[in-house]
Amino acid sequence: MEFDSTPLRDSGKVSSMAPEDQQRQPDQEDRVAAELAGLSARVESLERQLAELRAVSPGVSRQAAAPPPRPPVASQVHAPISLDFGQKLRRDTGSLESRIGSQLFSRIGIVALLVATTLFLKWAIDNHWIGPIGRVAAGMVGGTGLVLWSERFRKKGFPAFSYSLKAVGSGVLYLSLWAAFQLYHLLPASAALGAMVLVTAWNSYMAWVQNSQILAAYALAGGFATPLLLATGGNHEVFLFSYVLAIDIAAVVLVRLKNWSRLLLGAFPATVAYFVGWYAEYYGAFNVGQPLGITVLFIVLFFVTFLFPTIRRGNGSGYAWTPIAEVFLPLADAMFVALALYSVLQDSHQHDLLPWIAVLFGAAYLGLMRLPQSRVSSAVHLSLAVVFLTVAIPLKASGRWITIGWLAEGVALLWISARLSGPSLEPASLSIHRTLRRLAVAALGLGFFGLLVQPFWLSYRIDTAFLNSRFATSLFGVAALGAAAGIALHARRNEDAATPSWLQIAGTSIVALNLIAVLACVRELDTAWRYSVGNPEAELQRSLAVSAFLMVYGGGLLAIGFWKRSAFIRWQALVLLVFTIGKTFLYDTRDLSQGYRVLSFLGLGALLMAVSFAYQKDWLSLREPARSVSGDNAREGVDR
Repeated sequence: MEFDSTPLRDSGKVSSMAPEDQQRQPDQEDRVAAELAGLSARVESLERQLAELRAVSPGVSRQAAAPPPRPPVASQVHAPISLDFGQKLRRDTGSLESRIGSQLFSRIGIVALLVATTLFLKWAIDNHWIGPIGRVAAGMVGGTGLVLWSERFRKKGFPAFSYSLKAVGSGVLYLSLWAAFQLYHLLPASAALGAMVLVTAWNSYMAWVQNSQILAAYALAGGFATPLLLATGGNHEVFLFSYVLAIDIAAVVLVRLKNWSRLLLGAFPATVAYFVGWYAEYYGAFNVGQPLGITVLFIVLFFVTFLFPTIRRGNGSGYAWTPIAEVFLPLADAMFVALALYSVLQDSHQHDLLPWIAVLFGAAYLGLMRLPQSRVSSAVHLSLAVVFLTVAIPLKASGRWITIGWLAEGVALLWISARLSGPSLEPASLSIHRTLRRLAVAALGLGFFGLLVQPFWLSYRIDTAFLNSRFATSLFGVAALGAAAGIALHARRNEDAATPSWLQIAGTSIVALNLIAVLACVRELDTAWRYSVGNPEAELQRSLAVSAFLMVYGGGLLAIGFWKRSAFIRWQALVLLVFTIGKTFLYDTRDLSQGYRVLSFLGLGALLMAVSFAYQKDWLSLREPARSVSGDNAREGVDR
């Protein structure tokens, strides 16, 4: 088809179009001509490719003709266009009917053949056509054949089905060797073990060569299944744990070299399951004759083996970060070693060693932070170090010393975190100091709750008020919480987006400090009058003493709030004063004599009048000045 690109205008006549329209008309016509020329080239290219595809036999070559170049732009009218038509045509020819006939039916046929073979073998065994040697040989030949046959499917582009056949073949081999050892006693334990190890090694080699994590998982499953298949019911601790340790080392090597971190989800739980099963059967409380040193050695070796995936090589190049290797595994490994050692030492009546082992593991995790690792691993190791050191406190200490240890640890961690904080921190240091901050808050929280429940775990009778260990522990708690508030306020200038913020830590510490101080003094006042003998008015005097202390403490807290210009402190004082007012009116006056009532109300009234006068006079200029143009008007607004 020809297209006349001559401008549509009469020769000899003046066009009636506007000048700009006359200029736009040739551009549009050129663009249309360019598009039509590109379409023509595209059709010619498609027809040429289709003819070539029809001429080439499917069995000779599956390679399509070279795709045409990309479609031309307006400035390149005659350039050839590009269309990946060969790939599109190959995908279109794989219709649903073709996929069902060539893939689904073949797979169903293979499964049907496997089932038929299994049924035939069972039938032959039931009719005693095949003896024990023949059965084992048939299983070995069948398993080996499936493994070798699977390679044909892999080379043809069916890797998933090939791996499935390898799994079935490996399973048949393992079961055949198990039958030869357990059922028919054709092989000794050493020969059966060696054969199963060879099957596992072959699967590992195929996984390495084919770079297949799924094959590595099959090899791992077969390796861990071997001790179960060869179990004889005896206690073979050294052999069992040595074999499991070798499998774990192989899995960790694959994880380090191939970044197959999901293998750890199989290796570590299987190791823990073997240890728990062996421990319950042979080392429990009723089997205390087991040697302690060998078991502890294997626990430590398992622990060290699963530490390696968290450590990077050099600068970490080539080692991908995964949450499995750097978060899940360190936490699970620490939990395993802690519970395993605790159980073994408890059953061996070596409880005194537990706190020192906790300290040793805390120091080990602190040492791990010096090795090359990601900031996530560093934060996890730091957290575990603090946890082990925290656990060592209740294991070694008792009573109030546990609370003192938690509080001291919390203040120390908070101080280190404040030292590490700053406006221009590296990401690793920032992560560490935030982790330290959260751990410090947790330790302070444990110490705070320990101070709250002191009367419950200090069950011995305290007859002397104030001059006792309980009040000394409370004073230490007040000092620790005060130090935490000071550290947080001092570090507030380097505030960041971490949670909790320094301001939140300071505010919470101040509230906890006041609560502990009030409770400690109330407890001591209660002790002072509770055990007084021969005083019929001891209860009334105790109640008045508590109310007087609350009023004095609230007034002092309010004065500090005025002095520091802190509404946060003043609100705490006001809450305490409101509570004291309620206590005075609702409880104290219930059984008080006339004289005590007069003294109680006089003291309360004087305190409230002083507070009201301080607020009305605004001695510390707490009121905001009214907004006005001049300073005089603002001063007049404040006076009003």
